[in-house]
Amino acid sequence: MARRASSSVNPAWFAIAAVVIVAVSVGLYLFKGRFADPFSKLEAFPVADYLQNANSLHLNEYKLEGVVGEQLHYSKSARLFSIEVNGEPVPVVIPSELRDVNVQKGQRLLIRVKVGDKGKLNAIELKKV
Repeated sequence: MARRASSSVNPAWFAIAAVVIVAVSVGLYLFKGRFADPFSKLEAFPVADYLQNANSLHLNEYKLEGVVGEQLHYSKSARLFSIEVNGEPVPVVIPSELRDVNVQKGQRLLIRVKVGDKGKLNAIELKKV
């Protein structure tokens, strides 16, 4: 008479699977902010300092998160938008190199900006939020 094969699963496999699932979950939770914010190493844009004295921020780079207002100017090389940050509108120049992102009124954007001459804010990178 033939014997039947044992089909039970070793309980150690359940313990190993549980540890792996918990480790992956904790890792994703800890690094969630890194994936969402590509400019996490940059300081947030100081709106109050900019409005008080824009020249003091000359050549510094910041991350700016805000809502797109009006398009103030358009040319083939760049577009000038009003971006509302913490209730204050600031002008940001978005060069034509960033035209792959369709910027529209009311969108929330995360922008890496560099403060240029006379306080002009130039977008270096941008991402829709």
